[in-house]
Amino acid sequence: MKRLLLIVLVPLLLWRCENFLDIVPEEDMTTLNSIFETRDGAYDWLKSCYAFLQGRIPNALTNEAFLGADEFVVGDHVRNSLTLDGLQIGSGMQHSLDPYGDYWSKTSESGGRSDFYTAINMCNHFIAHIDDVYNMDDQEKREWKAEVQALKAYYYFELVRRYGPIILVPENIDPNVDIQDMQIPRSHVDTCFAHIVRLCDEAAKVLLPFNMKESTHAAYFCREAALALKARALLYQASDLFNGNPDYATFKNKNGDPLFSSVKDKEKWRIAAEAAEEAIEVCWENGKRLITNQVSTTELLTDMKNIEYSTWTFNFGSEEALFMVKKDGTRSGYADFYPWTLPNLTTDPNHYLSGACMSPSLKMVEMFYTINGLPIDQDPTWGGGNPYGITRETDVYYTDVVALNEDVLVLHTKREPRFYATIAADRCYWQLGTTTANKYKVEAYQGENFGLTGTRIDATTPQNLSGYWLKKWTYSVIPLYNYANNFSSIGDCPFPLIRVAELYLAAAEAWNEYLDAPNADVWDNLDVIRTRAGIPDVRTSWAMARDRNKVNTKEGMREIIRQEWNIEYAFEGVRYWNLRRWKTAAVELNENLYGWNVLGDTKEKFYNNFQGPIIVSSENKFVAPRDYLYPIRSEETTIAGCVQNPGW
Repeated sequence: MKRLLLIVLVPLLLWRCENFLDIVPEEDMTTLNSIFETRDGAYDWLKSCYAFLQGRIPNALTNEAFLGADEFVVGDHVRNSLTLDGLQIGSGMQHSLDPYGDYWSKTSESGGRSDFYTAINMCNHFIAHIDDVYNMDDQEKREWKAEVQALKAYYYFELVRRYGPIILVPENIDPNVDIQDMQIPRSHVDTCFAHIVRLCDEAAKVLLPFNMKESTHAAYFCREAALALKARALLYQASDLFNGNPDYATFKNKNGDPLFSSVKDKEKWRIAAEAAEEAIEVCWENGKRLITNQVSTTELLTDMKNIEYSTWTFNFGSEEALFMVKKDGTRSGYADFYPWTLPNLTTDPNHYLSGACMSPSLKMVEMFYTINGLPIDQDPTWGGGNPYGITRETDVYYTDVVALNEDVLVLHTKREPRFYATIAADRCYWQLGTTTANKYKVEAYQGENFGLTGTRIDATTPQNLSGYWLKKWTYSVIPLYNYANNFSSIGDCPFPLIRVAELYLAAAEAWNEYLDAPNADVWDNLDVIRTRAGIPDVRTSWAMARDRNKVNTKEGMREIIRQEWNIEYAFEGVRYWNLRRWKTAAVELNENLYGWNVLGDTKEKFYNNFQGPIIVSSENKFVAPRDYLYPIRSEETTIAGCVQNPGW
């Protein structure tokens, strides 16, 4: 960890500066003291502590969790045009010489540093020196210090979920000590989680609730966010990857100390559940809750709008988001995504100029429930025996959502509102703008409005390879034409790193794993999510399922809860991490990805004569147990004297 071998000092940095750090000579320590003489100097340092989050994390292209799992089908055009960490990791190209997704030691291409150890050093300097400021009152000093303590916990968490046991830096190291004393060993993973929890607890005692913070501090941690981060860390600590994982039974640090416990501790689930419940209570007390107040012209469209607004954060105005971070620069983190996900409507003179070549996989399309709140293979009333056949929708409940009285794939009918709010499917509607003219009917066959213009798969051209488009992260009031600029003109749209829905899912999962059999603590937390989604409560739904007893067993509820995670947080980068902490990635991320024959110019050809989907990508590769933890850059292991992760 060579960042620990440097004294890190930062000159006065602006919120959107590109060059985050300057490393200055040791003899320039007086600079540090002068910065913390005044409130303005301390505030500039505070902003620079948060600047490390503005790079890759809130950017859907560079955050590896978005494209590194199995949610998207991405063709050779993108792979040849962009080197994206997520695609490289997902394709099994990770290595230790120059790792992808490196937050331990990475120097970014723009010249700034994106390693979180430098950020932690920055936080340590702030915490150590904020009390030296002469023109601040003590309460404001305590609040700013708490904001940075929670931020430091967040940096630690991001490192732990990538690398497992990390090197903890409670305070910066005296530069005059011997280099051997700087080479700190990695700490036991439970010690790492305990340190994160302690920082969150200390910060939460001081932090103001979000709605009581000054607008200039909306981007910084609030009380609800600190408690939510604590709950998230405890959920990870209780999960299979970190809790008595036999794969790491012999994993030790350079001193020979074990880095993982060899026995699972059930009590960790109870502690995680109680932390989630505590965070939920504080959210309710301070006006943070799921978005349920939207109104549209029909019941289904109202449910869809609530779901759409769950990630809506314009000008930090979300009731649901607890911690929001702006991407560095002038564009939203989503704006870099749109040229690769929005359709190129060639029959529309105001079409978007690139075309969707990052498209949802059929696995994710089939993940969503039926309107009865059941998996498609569990609902005996749905599908008519062949989800890949053709039907006609006649129910006016689906007005302006599914094309009525037209041939449409069974798979696209009678699905839950989250499906229609997240996925743009053939013969369904996509509203992008406020007028009737902005309501687009998705027609996906080759030569149709949304379909391919070419008659062959071409790696030099942006092409949709699965036959589906992503609605999530787009907003129905913004016109498709010149979408990114229209989006930016509405105002700041920070990335929601933590939102309330996570707490209910975490509570349901943790209680289910702790209890011998599920009870109301499990079901009721899950039902909060399902009610907003516009589907029946979990017991009502499963009373009509093929396997009705699944809802009453720990194993059955585990599957149900995990599917609920996958649906609620689809395409938000959460599945990537969940598959790892559940230790299911070795199965899920070695499967082929499916879609439709996008070269087909009739429904028979497009839908493979209704015989089922076809393989559209075979890029995924995951090696277990090696790939569950990231490699530390090999140079770092030598300089910092720390052991490498197993398999690397």
